[in-house]
Amino acid sequence: MSRRYLIALGSNKRHQRHGRPERVLAAALAEMERCKLKLKAAGPVIRSAPIGPSLRRYANSAAVIETGQSPEDLLVLLKAIERSFGRRAGGRRWSSRVLDLDIVLWSGGTWSSPGLTVPHIAFRQRRFVLDPAVAIAGTWRDPLTGLTLHQLHSRLTRPRPIPR
Repeated sequence: MSRRYLIALGSNKRHQRHGRPERVLAAALAEMERCKLKLKAAGPVIRSAPIGPSLRRYANSAAVIETGQSPEDLLVLLKAIERSFGRRAGGRRWSSRVLDLDIVLWSGGTWSSPGLTVPHIAFRQRRFVLDPAVAIAGTWRDPLTGLTLHQLHSRLTRPRPIPR
């Protein structure tokens, strides 16, 4: 059975072979396809400020892929791809990284197991996920809120009055 997934991609560290973070993301998409993940759509690459201690700006994007793998099996594959790009397990949370691949949504709705929760817990509050994702999957609905990615993006980005 074929399933669709929305994957968030991020990089803020040069790779010795691929170069700048934007090129790391392009190489990661190619590697995902080499690993038999069918790329249905790739979002634009945006630049974003880091969360936490890292000082380097991120290159972020999103991809819709199709595979027969379960969320847990896909996570194992994505972590292997991260390691092949030089990412090490452990380390300081939110530090600089060559590649970060996160499962944001999947066509099966919700998923929860040790080490993996889908939808991604924080994606609704992260422009660096929603900005590129809305360009390729704007009508996809969050199974917990029932809102589309367009609606979630609008809620996150709408102007707010300045407190008096």
